[in-house]
Amino acid sequence: MTRLAIYLQDAHPIGEAIEYARYAEAAGFEAVWQADSRLVRDAVVPMAAFAACTDTIRIGSGVVDCWTRNPARLASTFSTLDDLAPGRIILGIGAWWDPLAAKVGIDRRRPLAMMREVVTTVRALLADETVTFDGEHVHLDGVELDYVYQERRPKDVPIYIGATGMKMMELTGEIADGVVLNYLVSPEYNRRAMEHLEIGAARAGRSVDDLDRPQLVVCSVADTRQEALDGARLMVTQYLGQQPHIMKASGVPESLLDEIGRVLTWPATHEQVEAASKLVPDDIVQMICAAGTPDECREKVAQYMADGCTCPILYQLGPDVRLMVDTFAGWTP
Repeated sequence: MTRLAIYLQDAHPIGEAIEYARYAEAAGFEAVWQADSRLVRDAVVPMAAFAACTDTIRIGSGVVDCWTRNPARLASTFSTLDDLAPGRIILGIGAWWDPLAAKVGIDRRRPLAMMREVVTTVRALLADETVTFDGEHVHLDGVELDYVYQERRPKDVPIYIGATGMKMMELTGEIADGVVLNYLVSPEYNRRAMEHLEIGAARAGRSVDDLDRPQLVVCSVADTRQEALDGARLMVTQYLGQQPHIMKASGVPESLLDEIGRVLTWPATHEQVEAASKLVPDDIVQMICAAGTPDECREKVAQYMADGCTCPILYQLGPDVRLMVDTFAGWTP
């Protein structure tokens, strides 16, 4: 059976999101992933809610950032989540993005070094090691997860890196248990990402096939293609304006990014996003989303899988999340 996961951000009340996680679990989905979404919703609180209210589905952060949580605190947080749902927690971590990082005082200097240091130390702490580390960013002096009232044991929490740029992709291939491939990218982008994951994996004496490669995929399932495209256009527009690095990586024309950037600010108002969406043509939406009828959405997701994705993490833009789950439940490409 095809591996499938569901992605939740901040569009739904947490109580409703819990019901979607349960619904996906009952439909045979493997995992539910929750984002640290902008400055709206923290990932950890809903992850804990999902863990407490489900039995088998895995729960991943898709993603938390590597800058705002000290590695020791990050390790203790995910150790606690593993206490709640042993063997079901995945730490997905990314390098965040500007202008949001800069606006809250984070200088994303040498993000590759930061990611390497955080992944190295968090993994050691979760493995129940005592860690002394004096890096460029991370400084730990004889730190361990100091269990007193519970069993001392290594925690089975794999670490996946949410990589977009090719240098981060190579680092992921070298040091991570898996990669969380981004959404709103083209299948051509995926093929290039696989090449760079392979380069990094070779440094560690392994292959790209040794890495799990789940991928966020924006879905807009509707009765007609136009309804689905219109349903996805606002989300696409927001990312074109606010995360152009992802869009450039997919081959979106820079002229379109510049045009949209003149309309959108951060944070953007709904009115600004609506105004800018009129600039986004259908072919751009189709290039980077699974948008259309159920059959068309399944066909696009299958293309991402053919180009390296091992487990689609489906993000339904429309209000009917259950429709998306039903569209893919039991599906074999």
